[in-house]
Amino acid sequence: MKLTALDWVIVVVSLGISFVPAIVLARRAGRNIAEFFAAGRQAPWWLIGISLVATTFSTDTPNLVTNLVRDGGVAENWVWWSFLLTGMATVFFFARLWRRSGVLTDLEFYELRYSGRAASFVRGFRAIYLGLFFNCWIIATVNLALVKIAGILFGWPRAETLAICVAVPIIFAATAGLWGVMVTDMIQFCITMTSAFAAAYFAVHAPGVGGLHGLVAHVRAHDATILSILPNFADPKTALGIFVIPLTVLWWSVWYPGAEPGGGSYVAQRMLAARTESDALFGTFAFQVMHYALRPWPWIVVALASTIVYPSLHDIQLRFPHLSPSLLGNDIAYPAMLVFLPAGFAGFMVAGIFAAYRSTIETHLNWGTSYLVHDLYQRFIRPQSSQRELVLMGRVVTALLMALGIVLTLLLDNAKNAFNLLLSIGAGTGLIYLLRWFWWRINAWSEVSAMCASFAVSLGFLIAAKSGHAADSVTTLLVTIGVTTVVWIAVTFATPPVDAVTLRAFYAKVRPAGPGWRRVARASGLPASEDSLTLAFAGWILGLAAVYGALFGAGGFVYGRVAQGVIWSAVSLAACYGLLAIGRRAWRPTAGPAPVKS
Repeated sequence: MKLTALDWVIVVVSLGISFVPAIVLARRAGRNIAEFFAAGRQAPWWLIGISLVATTFSTDTPNLVTNLVRDGGVAENWVWWSFLLTGMATVFFFARLWRRSGVLTDLEFYELRYSGRAASFVRGFRAIYLGLFFNCWIIATVNLALVKIAGILFGWPRAETLAICVAVPIIFAATAGLWGVMVTDMIQFCITMTSAFAAAYFAVHAPGVGGLHGLVAHVRAHDATILSILPNFADPKTALGIFVIPLTVLWWSVWYPGAEPGGGSYVAQRMLAARTESDALFGTFAFQVMHYALRPWPWIVVALASTIVYPSLHDIQLRFPHLSPSLLGNDIAYPAMLVFLPAGFAGFMVAGIFAAYRSTIETHLNWGTSYLVHDLYQRFIRPQSSQRELVLMGRVVTALLMALGIVLTLLLDNAKNAFNLLLSIGAGTGLIYLLRWFWWRINAWSEVSAMCASFAVSLGFLIAAKSGHAADSVTTLLVTIGVTTVVWIAVTFATPPVDAVTLRAFYAKVRPAGPGWRRVARASGLPASEDSLTLAFAGWILGLAAVYGALFGAGGFVYGRVAQGVIWSAVSLAACYGLLAIGRRAWRPTAGPAPVKS
């Protein structure tokens, strides 16, 4: 791709506009760590929703969707569409509880909910594991996606791309804190969504595609199953792996940033930054709507068009002979389609790609730094640190995290097994993150044993695979979940419960509903929670119907099936009406901890 002068003007102007929040908010971010990591707890719901959807609009996300569609059709997207069940549960069961807790990070929750050395150990361990190791791997994978795109569009080598692109997010994240990240996310979301729709428009008008009608006709003539939103149940193994297991097991059992059972990571960070409990709830709901109903179809359209323009990887290699063979894959088809953008739109797309990259990187830098500074440095190394010292440490650690991420990017091709092993610590642990809010008996040892069991089982499967006895992914997942669940439940009943003082303080502050805390409430003389699990469950079901209805309705219109689009859109609207009907009872506007004042 060759950019014209107009394209470069658009890139520079968009970059300059996004720098304004860093300049304006730098002083505010430096006041204290609550401002730097939690936006002073004054973020409105709409900014929370936009910030979360911008953060998850990573440089590699369109590539991932393209890879799924080219590998197995549109239905392959159920491996991530299924996580709407997790996200909507976070909205109606957990968002207000997180805001009510008043913690600065979700790791601080451990010493609010649990007692003893085990609680401190889990907080410190996860600060290092997530804030340093896991977070740097995520940063490296996002960097690698940018390297692939730059290689396709400009022919830049890996080191040159990193040298050019990483300086901006380091400076910004270290300067502006979470307020700056969120405000910039809003600007960058507008850029990225506009560029995504532009990419879809010009993809369907690429040579040989023939517009949207021609696209659907071409793909249907070649293989109609590619267009199906549901998997082919005549192939039970595939249907089990991409549809049944994700919808019945995966969504509640596996921890992963952005799709954590019960909320966590940067999703919890945004909820904790909300002005009120209602802002936390509505913000996370807006995120689910935009993430699952608004964004997927522009990416899917480009992916489908790529199957016509580049039927095989060989076609991509012929079109881009300078591309390193190590970077060649189906995910590359998305940036390969961007060469059809005309002048002006090409610059807007480059600006959008860089905006998506920045949104994700800046969030991960701020989120990871919050763990290392608040949950490790302040908690265990220098508890007496001043606010000024903590903010300074935050800025230093931000730069160090990015430096480590760059090093890992240069080594990533040969380190995938290590990353998968790190990720395995979260496999099978999701249930405990849901139940710890609603059952008093769970303790810190429950979580320690779950992580250890999950890691041990995953390590066993990895060793077996290296020995030539690899198990399929469904077996690996189900066995890991089963063993992990049995272990943590056994350990829960074999170890002492959390002390009564901690349980009473937690219940008095957070007020979780349901029968799991009645014993603590009675023993402490505290009133029952005013929250309703019944209304939360109704909100969850209606929320799922609203978003899935919008997703399927949009698909119907894209495929030219107007009746299908109208029916699913009606389902979505009816569900939204139901949400409004129960809203006043379910979402009382309580404020939670006060905003930070300076």
